[in-house]
Amino acid sequence: MIFEQVTVGGCQSYLVGCETTLSAVLIDPEQSQADRYLGLASKHGLSIRYLVDTHTHADHFSAARDLARRLGATTVAHRLSPAPYIEMRLDDGAMLVVGEMRLKALHTPGHTRDSMSLLLDDRVFTGDALLIGGTGRTDLPTGDPHALYDSLFGALLKLPPDTRVYPAHDYKGRSHSTIGAEIADNPRLQKTERGDFVAMMQALDLAAPTHLTEALRTNMSGGRTIAQLLAEAAQKTPFMSLVELSERLGANSGDLVILDVREKDAFEAGHVPGAMHLPRGQLELRVNEALPDPTVRVLACCEFGKISTLAAATLRELGYTRAMALDGGLKAWREGGFPVES
Repeated sequence: MIFEQVTVGGCQSYLVGCETTLSAVLIDPEQSQADRYLGLASKHGLSIRYLVDTHTHADHFSAARDLARRLGATTVAHRLSPAPYIEMRLDDGAMLVVGEMRLKALHTPGHTRDSMSLLLDDRVFTGDALLIGGTGRTDLPTGDPHALYDSLFGALLKLPPDTRVYPAHDYKGRSHSTIGAEIADNPRLQKTERGDFVAMMQALDLAAPTHLTEALRTNMSGGRTIAQLLAEAAQKTPFMSLVELSERLGANSGDLVILDVREKDAFEAGHVPGAMHLPRGQLELRVNEALPDPTVRVLACCEFGKISTLAAATLRELGYTRAMALDGGLKAWREGGFPVES
């Protein structure tokens, strides 16, 4: 077995490959690590055949759909997953065949109704059902402490004590545990009676994950994250540095239109000298009258350089092929001591 564990911000994902066939499965891929997974697969000569989400994540963005498009791989989740892009839906007891490896799906709901674990030889990938020293929370959408009790005490904890536990998250730098160690030391598993366990879970007062709404929205629908939109726009857009813009202002360059896409109040409070104002929300509707020459060089500006990146990408799609964005935005422009007018 070829095994790589990838950790980022407490999120754990796993690249598991068959040494004989060099086919592989990627479990709980996180969006920001997509290129890293591809690099690891290339390092070992692996072909990623399956992309598995153990459940609908509420605290990280799944890379399964994007990687499936790039690799031609199959997306996999439990039958109850709400994500419309899942191609293979597994029931409890179903087996995923990856080369000579056999991964058995265990339906382990409670953290979410679509939670499943994957049993492979001496290890189990538990998603957020069983964590190291803890369990998944049950207070988020489709969570159920009664179901989690059954998943733990009726399924996972009945596995051999030496079975290695690889969860989807750990925030203390631990790589894995064992079923035996969790039974002995996990404080939540000491509540062995259903009523006590359910009462404990219902009494937990946990803060909501930072990206809860966006993560659920994108993981359930396959929609795009804000970071993805910005990254895709930046990939299509050239930028101009603050110093370059300053030099062009000093040279009184006539071939450059500076387009401030902030709201009116922000523009009037201070902008690059000579800038034209066109709010991002009105860009598509007013661009023809504001920029009648599609061959003009346009520099989009905003406060932090993000909205202007989206604006510049939109302008290029509309046919303004010389559009670009100011690197760093107006905040960096002011902090750099460059001139503003109001």
